[in-house]
Amino acid sequence: MEIGIYGLGRMGANMVRRLVRSGEHRVVAGNRSSEPVDQAVEDGAEGAYSMEELVEKLSGSPRVIWTMVPAGDVTEQALLKFADMMDEGDILIDGGNSYFRDSIRRAEMLHEKGLRFLDAGTSGGIWGLELGYCLMVGGDSDAYKHVEPALKTLAPEDGYLYTGGAGAGHFVKMVHNGVEYAMLQSYAEGFEIMQKSQYDLDLHAVSHLWNQGSVVRSWLLELAENAFEKDAGLDRVRGYVEDSGEGRWTVLEAINESVPANTIAASLFARFASRQDDSFAMKVIAALRGEFGGHAIQEASTKYPEQ
Repeated sequence: MEIGIYGLGRMGANMVRRLVRSGEHRVVAGNRSSEPVDQAVEDGAEGAYSMEELVEKLSGSPRVIWTMVPAGDVTEQALLKFADMMDEGDILIDGGNSYFRDSIRRAEMLHEKGLRFLDAGTSGGIWGLELGYCLMVGGDSDAYKHVEPALKTLAPEDGYLYTGGAGAGHFVKMVHNGVEYAMLQSYAEGFEIMQKSQYDLDLHAVSHLWNQGSVVRSWLLELAENAFEKDAGLDRVRGYVEDSGEGRWTVLEAINESVPANTIAASLFARFASRQDDSFAMKVIAALRGEFGGHAIQEASTKYPEQ
């Protein structure tokens, strides 16, 4: 099939490569800056150096454009601009990590313009080029059927699913990422317990061991094994962890649905804690323990001056 991909970051560019390598699709690749487009052309795609050119180069009907740009206003503006240039029945796909309620709203907005919309939760990261992408797709069911050949190429076997109406794809991806937060936190806590223990444990060897038939084996644990092999003590890694939004949204939806998502919520708050060089909350606890129990209070390090 014929498809346009707009947004050639790490995932978008690799999606273009995977589609092109199959030999089954005509791919037009566009990006705000020109260098990634040049690379996509070298990889076998047709280049589009503006959004207008991308739309013009799609000759089929319906046109299909898949955006891989940051969630929020960037996605909003890209969809609106493409919508103004497309024809009735054309298909727009948002493959970013958009909030599912935004996707519901956008589907309604685009429907009013005569366009069809799919929200495609996309998981696979930098490994997706070789292993394939897990695709969770919501929105117009007929549009889904039309783009299924591309989904089949991008995903591994059984790696894509129509999850329901507008927003369903991004909803499932949101929960997927919330679960990911909790899994990462669990592994992190387990390895820290071992790292702090009385035993001189080889964490690379332990992670390799756990991947051999253990009930906690996983791809994430394989990545931990890779990380410990490169840097046994993670000395080159700063313990600062961002969150990209999906964990927060998952916790908010858990509150809305009265679901006790204790572990996911705790993993989100742990990420917040990672960004504090010297937590004021911990200062309060230390001070109170000193007041009521006479527990020793460590002097503030000059490394973390008072604000």
